[in-house]
Amino acid sequence: MSETLTVALMDALPFAILLVDHGEKIVQANPVARVMFGEALAGRPFVTVLRQPAIGEALEAALRQGQPGRVRLRLAAPGREVSALATVAPMPPDSDLRMPRGGAMVSIEDVTAVEEAEAIRRDFVANVSHELRTPLTALMGFIETLRGAAREDPAARDRFLSIMEREASRMNRLVGDLLSLSRVEAEERRRPTAELDLSAVLKGAMQTLQPLAQAQGASLSRMGEEGRLPVQGDPDQLTQVFANLIENAIKYGGGAVEVVVSRIAHEPVLRGPGLKVEVIDHGEGIDEIHLPRLTERFYRVDTHRSREQGGTGLGLAIVKHIVARHRGRLKIESEKGKGARFSVFLPLG
Repeated sequence: MSETLTVALMDALPFAILLVDHGEKIVQANPVARVMFGEALAGRPFVTVLRQPAIGEALEAALRQGQPGRVRLRLAAPGREVSALATVAPMPPDSDLRMPRGGAMVSIEDVTAVEEAEAIRRDFVANVSHELRTPLTALMGFIETLRGAAREDPAARDRFLSIMEREASRMNRLVGDLLSLSRVEAEERRRPTAELDLSAVLKGAMQTLQPLAQAQGASLSRMGEEGRLPVQGDPDQLTQVFANLIENAIKYGGGAVEVVVSRIAHEPVLRGPGLKVEVIDHGEGIDEIHLPRLTERFYRVDTHRSREQGGTGLGLAIVKHIVARHRGRLKIESEKGKGARFSVFLPLG
């Protein structure tokens, strides 16, 4: 194979490629390798570029015994650490490539994103398992009790059945939120195209939650822009967004809950005019250290209180993904002791 063709093929590959001669000097590097390790690689000893024993041993085996190898590496890159998978393959003698005694091809693939995704998956499975195990353990315990001494005690039986119903409902909400999150993530890149009236969506969400507000002793009011407010979106998903935010405000804020709608001339994320819907409560607020993580799956400011209120820890994660699907933005503002403000920005239809 000619040097010109080899270089063209190397340059087309999306991962770093280094050609190393029998004397362990680099004879050729593709653009990805030069970005990763710096310019002027040709002619440098391989050991001065990668000083890790594992890759050195694999290169030695390829050059001396003709044995291919694969090793995992941790590399320092600007601002981050990279996980890489390196493959070393022996190459036959080729004068065109300036390797008359043969050499090796070293390919280095950045697998950081893959490993991070796998870590996220493991954490997600662990969290789901933990969230399901808690109500399951309670159900199994009460079932065992009802089979024993409580079988003939009507008062205890009714109390245990009530607790079992609550735990089963909690599991049902968790499974429902998991399915909802899965659907939203699957559709996130497909923007809804149907036109709807945001006023009608807000009215429906508020009417649904009015009984909860009355039961909690909270007031629920709408302020700002009235009339028809056209946006492009999925009515069910947007209802879910505002129902979730209003429900949280009622449960955790209490007192007066306000839904304020305003028009905005320009919002950078929206790239033009849009609507801002603020859900405001005047409760105890959220410490600012929690704000950046509120939309993470299963993150809770107060785990015990959240579970008592029936929360699954997925609501704000769902809200974030729905708003992103609608090409909008979610903004959270709060100070301890001063309530919280959740703002949703949506482009006008």
